[in-house]
Amino acid sequence: MNCRFDGVVDLSPYPRPEPLTQQEKEEAIDALLKWLLRERGMIAAFSATPQKKRALVRGYMNERPAHPIPQDIIAVQDRLFWTETLERGIVDPASFPAADGISLWQGDITRLAADGIVNAANKGLLGCFLPNHNCIDNVIHSAAGMQLRDDCAKLIAAQGHEEECGDCKLTRAYNLPSRYVLHTVGPMIRREVTKEDRAMLRSCYTSCLDTAEEAGLSSLAFCCISTGVFSFPQAEAAEIATGAVKRWKVRHPGNKMHVIFNTFLDSDTAIYQNILKHL
Repeated sequence: MNCRFDGVVDLSPYPRPEPLTQQEKEEAIDALLKWLLRERGMIAAFSATPQKKRALVRGYMNERPAHPIPQDIIAVQDRLFWTETLERGIVDPASFPAADGISLWQGDITRLAADGIVNAANKGLLGCFLPNHNCIDNVIHSAAGMQLRDDCAKLIAAQGHEEECGDCKLTRAYNLPSRYVLHTVGPMIRREVTKEDRAMLRSCYTSCLDTAEEAGLSSLAFCCISTGVFSFPQAEAAEIATGAVKRWKVRHPGNKMHVIFNTFLDSDTAIYQNILKHL
């Protein structure tokens, strides 16, 4: 949980900038690309489509280590990223049908205006450094902004070691529609699922719920932790996830937090639909 790290990162509401026009978007992409190239010691003069330039911006940001960002660059980035968030479309989870405070929604988690969304992080906690990779860690960091990696680096520095599997850290969500990102590291399956793997995955869900309760969150969206590149079998992971959430709710009868299971793949959606209808 995050209680030992109060004050390490700013958790106050993040201001929303004015959105950009299409022309301003292209100018912002050019400005960010120019800065990122110069930071890498590269020449910043070349011709490409706005789409190609935007992909380069994301890729270079993915590769960029955590260190201070000039305020003028943050301002440009934030206006561009918030404009893109608005263009993707913000989804209010209050509109989802819920049974016992639990909902299922298939879609892009970076569109959800839940109080918190859960990121399936790695032990470094700094996000994915592979350019334009489509893992959820990369997608969340790429949409939130470079500040997210900096916050995670501060938390790891304060902790003094890599993130433990099954724990949780809380940061602002910056340019995402949610207020917070809850970062948790699930187990990585090597050959077969062990008892310890199951316990660690269960701990991911309970640690996130405990942290969300401490922070006063009223809604929390879980991704399918560990089922991507970490190779936890989808069906068993979903059984553990739903069981952990259900047990937590039974132990916290006064907490009315809305929990959303967010899926992206059709196969995960079908698995959760089958489990939830029997809960």
